[in-house]
Amino acid sequence: MTQPAVHGRFPQDAPHQTPQQTPLDAARTPAPGAAGSAVTWRKAAIIAAAGIPVGLLWWLLAPSGLNLLSGNPELRSGGNTEGWLPRDLVLAGLFLLAGCISGAVASGTKHSGPSGRDVLLAVGAGAVGALAAWGTGVLCGLWWAAPEDTSANASIAFSLRSFAVLAIWPAAAALTLFLNTVFATPAPGARHGAAEQPSTQSPE
Repeated sequence: MTQPAVHGRFPQDAPHQTPQQTPLDAARTPAPGAAGSAVTWRKAAIIAAAGIPVGLLWWLLAPSGLNLLSGNPELRSGGNTEGWLPRDLVLAGLFLLAGCISGAVASGTKHSGPSGRDVLLAVGAGAVGALAAWGTGVLCGLWWAAPEDTSANASIAFSLRSFAVLAIWPAAAALTLFLNTVFATPAPGARHGAAEQPSTQSPE
C-alpha cells in the first residue's frame, strides 16, 4: 500500500530542511574580505619597498653611475651631457617593468577582479615605490660616486632631470590592472547562474 498523501503531497515530495548554522560555526567562518584586506596591505607594502632595489639597479645600470648597461667609459662622468637622457630612460624602463609587475601582483585571481580599494592601494604603493627608487639612486650617487663639481649644473651629480618619469610606475600599474579587468575570464557561476535559476512562477 502507498502511504496517504499529506495536503496533496507524498512524503518523499516534502522539501528537505537544511541544517541551520550554529553560532560556533559562524565564529569559525572568516568574515568575507578579512583575509583579502590583509593580503592587499601586505602586497602594497612589498610594492612600495621594491623601490629600494629598483633604485639600486638604476645606479648600477645608468650613465654617471656604474654604467653597466652601456659600458661606455665616457658616460661614467656626470659632466658628459650625453649621458643625462639615457640616465632618465634607464629609470623609466625600470619603472615600466616594476609597474607591470605590481599591477599583475595586485590583479587578484583569474575569476575575481580587484576592487576600487585594491586599485588605489596598488597605484599609491607604486607612487611610493617610485619615490623610494629615486631617493635610493640619488643616495647611491652621493655615497659611491666620485666627487664632481656640480656648480655648473646640478644634473652633473647622479640625479633625475625629468620628474615626469616618477609617474610611469603608478601609471603602468593602473594600466595593467585595467587590462587584467577587461580581459579577465568571468567566473563560471556568474556566467551560468541565470540559466540555472529555477522558475519562480506558480503553476496555474
